[in-house]
Amino acid sequence: MPQAAALSQAWGNRPRMRLKLAPGLTIKESPIDGKGCFATAPFGRRRKIAEYAGERISNAQARRRSQRRILRICAVDDRWSLDGSRGGNGTHYINHSCTPNSYMKIVHGHILFFALRDITPGEEITIDYETTLHSDRKRCTCRARTCRGTINKV
Repeated sequence: MPQAAALSQAWGNRPRMRLKLAPGLTIKESPIDGKGCFATAPFGRRRKIAEYAGERISNAQARRRSQRRILRICAVDDRWSLDGSRGGNGTHYINHSCTPNSYMKIVHGHILFFALRDITPGEEITIDYETTLHSDRKRCTCRARTCRGTINKV
């Protein structure tokens, strides 16, 4: 079954969503939280994994949308954000971990993900969210030995 068809079936009776995934990535159930973004190809240390994709919105709109239970919004700068739940490429499923295997870097208005270390196929791609639109009380579920207990660094 093609990947996009499998993803659209996973949502049951909801409208069918056709998601074009970034190369080398797949979406599946995550032991961290809900669905996660997993490598289907190896990513060497310091190598680009993918670029975050989504609808470009103002930060004021991002704050309004932050009332949702599940957020897929990533800030680009002090004026703009991207909402990966609209027009995303699978990178919006990258979960938080207090011991991440990748990091995010903003270059000329583009949000890029890079490997902190070698990542093998089958591994879940994770980053340390550090600061988000979530409440500072939002609990972390990464299960790392060094888990700080919250998604945001407080």
